[in-house]
Amino acid sequence: MTDFHDLLTPAAVSARISVTSKKQLFQKLAEMAEQAYGLSSAMVYERLMERERLGSTGFGEGIAIPHAKIEGLDKVHGLMLRLETPIPFDAVDDEPVDIIFSLLSPADSGAEHLKTLARVSRYLRGGLNAARLRGAGSDEALMALLAGAEARDAA
Repeated sequence: MTDFHDLLTPAAVSARISVTSKKQLFQKLAEMAEQAYGLSSAMVYERLMERERLGSTGFGEGIAIPHAKIEGLDKVHGLMLRLETPIPFDAVDDEPVDIIFSLLSPADSGAEHLKTLARVSRYLRGGLNAARLRGAGSDEALMALLAGAEARDAA
């Protein structure tokens, strides 16, 4: 079971976002980071854009994991969006993206950053979890899936 309650707050999860470009998406992620974690939206936007210029964070199957290192953070924070309409993302398979799990890590978090990226990637790869996320009808349902509530309730 995967549980991301340590990375996400309800304010950092949205099931119905409408954007038409990566730039708009990163602006939305930055606004959410400001609301959820009190971060500077301008700084978050700039760091996400800087990282994306190094190469697309779209890893295929309609999924992207944009990530950045942010000065002043004490732990890794996540943001999870599901787009109403997939957008072009220059992903490895050239498929448009509709599931975005963004990670914001402390500037000095080498190993922790990589471990968290791998954890999110494993969770999303293979389609089953992504299909569940695509089927979540509300922010609350999305958060419940990501926080492992469904798995806990089933136990």
